[in-house]
Amino acid sequence: MAEKKSEETNNEQLGVTVIDDLAIASDLLITAKAGVRNLAVAITETATPSVKKLLRRELDHAIDLHDKIAQYMIKNEMYHAYDLDEQMQHDLEKADNALDLLKK
Repeated sequence: MAEKKSEETNNEQLGVTVIDDLAIASDLLITAKAGVRNLAVAITETATPSVKKLLRRELDHAIDLHDKIAQYMIKNEMYHAYDLDEQMQHDLEKADNALDLLKK
């Protein structure tokens, strides 16, 4: 416990922003979703069959990546996709934490 407190103090003194697993996973999930969306749009914009085939293959990979990230977050209780009340409570806690960081 003392080691963690010491680490937090050192980070504050250095002005280091600590990013936790939730922030990293959330950012990765958002980025993966944008990748799926961008590939889907690209498929509709191309007329070349070989490019379309390549983009579809990449879209399948992007969908799989998004699913793996979402499942990781669900498993680790970072994302409550099937319980709106839990997700809302989780989001409110994150918002409170963000407001607390602004007060420091």
